[in-house]
Amino acid sequence: MANTKEIKNRIRSIKNTKKITKAMELVAASKMKKAVSKTLDSREYARFSREVLGRVADSLKNATHPYLATRGHKKILVIIVTSNKGLCGAYNSQVFREMIEFLRTKSDREYSFITVGKKGETALERLGLTVIASFPDLSDSPTLIDALPIADVAISEYEKGTFDRVKIIYTNYISALTQKPITHQLLPVSKKDVARAVDELKEDAKHNLQYILEPDSESLVINLIEELSRAHIYQILLESMASEQSARMVAMKNASDAAGEMIDDLTLVFNKARQASITQEISEISAGMASVS
Repeated sequence: MANTKEIKNRIRSIKNTKKITKAMELVAASKMKKAVSKTLDSREYARFSREVLGRVADSLKNATHPYLATRGHKKILVIIVTSNKGLCGAYNSQVFREMIEFLRTKSDREYSFITVGKKGETALERLGLTVIASFPDLSDSPTLIDALPIADVAISEYEKGTFDRVKIIYTNYISALTQKPITHQLLPVSKKDVARAVDELKEDAKHNLQYILEPDSESLVINLIEELSRAHIYQILLESMASEQSARMVAMKNASDAAGEMIDDLTLVFNKARQASITQEISEISAGMASVS
């Protein structure tokens, strides 16, 4: 058994670590609150944007724009959203598992990547995968301006015909304890998804609105898809940031709780060791007195 001095030093070290993890938990909780608020507010905008697109979706039936045309499945550009820092539990590993599963099920295709966050860039470099653009310095509170360069690279490469499809892998925020990794197709726009959105909107009587379309519905839809693609990436950045901060808060809380349990266990060991030392000293004193009497 370790002596009492070693145990005391270890208890002191764990207490210092607990202070750090507790502070990080509080910081993450504050950032999570702001990120979740922005995410939920932006979801409302995304819902109304979806409504506008749905209202003019009839023109998609005969449209031939690259945003709507199905080219094939051979060359795929994947945007992967991860964190810049660690200590966020299973947040990044969930994204990587989703990516690996996606690549495994479609192994006959050519992939290139755009990474958002340092963890994704580092992981893809280790795997030897092609990264055409990296955005490692995303703010803890992303804005639409932060999303524009990411969207512009993806849209530009797709318009040039370099890739047949653009996918994005990110983590959708559900609650503080639950975040779900998702693979979503950004381009080309799925006509089935739009048709499904139209059907959902038709069922909602509150959205019984009429729109005047100028100059024409097809031109409007094409411009709308481009703008909504940028807005969609912005929404994904918000979802990912809310998920990251939630995962970090939970991870730091678990670390603080684990540190508290270790301190309790070591305190018990310390008390036992101290008691054993006292008992041994009393025994030695008693034996010494018996030997001289």
